[in-house]
Amino acid sequence: MASLPHEDPARYVPGSRGGAKQRKTRRTDWIVWWREIDRVLLVLVLALMALGTLAVAAASPASARRLSTAKVKLDDLHFFVQHIRWQMLGLVAMLGASRLNREMARRCGIVLGVAMMVGLMLVPIVGTSVNGAKRWLNLGISLQPSEFLKPAFAITLAWVISWKLRDPRMPVMLICTGIMGLVGALLMLQPDFGSAVLFGAVWFVMMLIAGLPVRWVLGVIGGGVALLGAAYAFYENGRHRIDAFLGGGTAFDQVDLARHTLVAGGWTGSGLWLGTKKLGLPEAHTDYIFSVIGEEFGLLMCALVVVLYFAVVARVLLRLWDEEDLFTVLAASGLVAQLGGQAFINILVNLQLFPSKGMTLPLISYGGSSTLALCLNVGFLLAITRRNPYLKRDPFAPKGHPAILSLFK
Repeated sequence: MASLPHEDPARYVPGSRGGAKQRKTRRTDWIVWWREIDRVLLVLVLALMALGTLAVAAASPASARRLSTAKVKLDDLHFFVQHIRWQMLGLVAMLGASRLNREMARRCGIVLGVAMMVGLMLVPIVGTSVNGAKRWLNLGISLQPSEFLKPAFAITLAWVISWKLRDPRMPVMLICTGIMGLVGALLMLQPDFGSAVLFGAVWFVMMLIAGLPVRWVLGVIGGGVALLGAAYAFYENGRHRIDAFLGGGTAFDQVDLARHTLVAGGWTGSGLWLGTKKLGLPEAHTDYIFSVIGEEFGLLMCALVVVLYFAVVARVLLRLWDEEDLFTVLAASGLVAQLGGQAFINILVNLQLFPSKGMTLPLISYGGSSTLALCLNVGFLLAITRRNPYLKRDPFAPKGHPAILSLFK
């Protein structure tokens, strides 16, 4: 007996009952996604991105005038328009990643990590240089592999550490340390000392959560001091930045300019596009955008930015409080440590409390690869922390995951 047209997938036509069923399925998928994701975290991230749009609008004229030449004159809102475009792409990447289930997010993170490690290896060979640093690959667009490696790094380490649940004898700590060593060496070849420090901090946080032995902690602290001494002795750029931080300097005194710009607006700021100190500030739309926020919108707005970052970190930790899956705890902790750590370093640099690192303010600074990678980071974070609201934890189980409880000991 011949089948009806809508029963044969090969004879599907738009408007048939099959099409209606597919539309209903897609709608159901979005409803499930909305119920399972951490909506509070999503709102906090969108608030940071909205503040970033306003901040880049304020900083764009200063950077556009500074980078204009006799041949090429940039419009005052050049970076603002470009930032909007990158933010739109970033939102697409964030929503796409957040729709993944936990297993697919893990697989995508590992594949991305392998691809970006290959990219890091290619950077010293075929990479392009900007301001004396070779960090980008020219693939039609400028791609910075280290930025996209950040979210993949946390997911990959979490996957490796979770192996010990299947076999406690597996040397997961040594494997993760080897991965960190390789990443750090490749970053120092660019050179990118700031990113190497951030990766090291994320690695250390994840190792602590995983139960790093005390002797390892002491060894890491000693190794960190030794590496800092070696960087000062043999890494000229790092030595100049440390010298400028400790005693001031001439070639690397943008941190002092940033601090004066930050406090120039007082508590309430001078108003949008009314600041003048920002005009002499290098990288006003990227590394030192926090100082522009201080001048044009005031220290109260700066305080709001800091509170939002703390709220993001706290929200993720609260979300993980009752989580029973070790991979989820480790991956989410690593992802939020990367985002929060980068924000912490950038803000301290602007306050002249940390040597200059050339690191953007997450979700706020202008950026191409940086904006996309950070949005992907948030997307993975939303995907990994998705939770069915109708499934409850065993009431007789201990309250709080041991890995999260270890953070408060």
